[in-house]
Amino acid sequence: MPRIFIDGAAGTTGLEIRERLAERAAYEPITLGEADRKDIRKRREAIDAADIVILCLPDEAAREAVAWGGEKTRFIDASSAHRIDPDWSYGFAELAPGRREAIAGARLVSNPGCYPTGFLALVAPLVARRLLLADWPYSIHAMSGYSGGGKALIERFGQADAPAFRSYGLSLDHKHLPEMRVHAGLKETPIFAPAVVPGFRGMQVEVPVPLAAMPAAAGADALVDALAEHYDGEALVTVHRGETPDELLIARDAPRSDRLDLHVFASADGRRVRLIATLDNLGKGASGAAVQNLNLMAGEPETEGLWL
Repeated sequence: MPRIFIDGAAGTTGLEIRERLAERAAYEPITLGEADRKDIRKRREAIDAADIVILCLPDEAAREAVAWGGEKTRFIDASSAHRIDPDWSYGFAELAPGRREAIAGARLVSNPGCYPTGFLALVAPLVARRLLLADWPYSIHAMSGYSGGGKALIERFGQADAPAFRSYGLSLDHKHLPEMRVHAGLKETPIFAPAVVPGFRGMQVEVPVPLAAMPAAAGADALVDALAEHYDGEALVTVHRGETPDELLIARDAPRSDRLDLHVFASADGRRVRLIATLDNLGKGASGAAVQNLNLMAGEPETEGLWL
């Protein structure tokens, strides 16, 4: 029975991982009390005693914690510290052939970011099949529930004067950009326009594609066919086809979910396309992905403990 330590279990992602594992007989948790969770000596002892450590920490703290581990200690890092590190296996099981096997056998696994999960799910398979261009300057319009910003943003949106809409990343230098570019195989860094809306959880990630201006790009039907083929049989990913709803919503009180839904909407003339991913930023975008990776690393059923 693997011993599991969640370093940073008091944060939003850590709390949801701990909740998911609480009823799992397959894992033995190592927990620290409130007085010990910031004690460096106690944390190091817990990391040393664990078989798999899940890091829910800021980037620098995550790097420090990894350095405390022994050669046999396995890590899942939910921070952005190691997402393009070649020594770490990228923890998006459905992204490419062989990714599951790489995660299962890895000592070091980096959890994907929430926004990159939506972007990469849409774009990476299409670029890999050369149906979209690797050197195109893509733009990403994305909205998330405020839980993704951690305790400070949760508190801000809980106030009576909370904003109705928050646009950020205005320096065009968001920390998710290297992850998006590298794992999609892009030559150009995308323009990323993230925003926060007054719902606790939920996320939409949109990539508008002007097919008419993109040399050698595939048509809309070919794009949706390729995505459907790539994710065929996946328990968590659904590619919607033949559907054009009036709207896609982020509910203020959206239910928890580990699902990832992908849409391809095209203009009548097929010259313009909107690729849209919807997901729970705390589910498939964070804690759900960590549990999925943990299951793969421990040889447990992949979707056990996930919210389907």
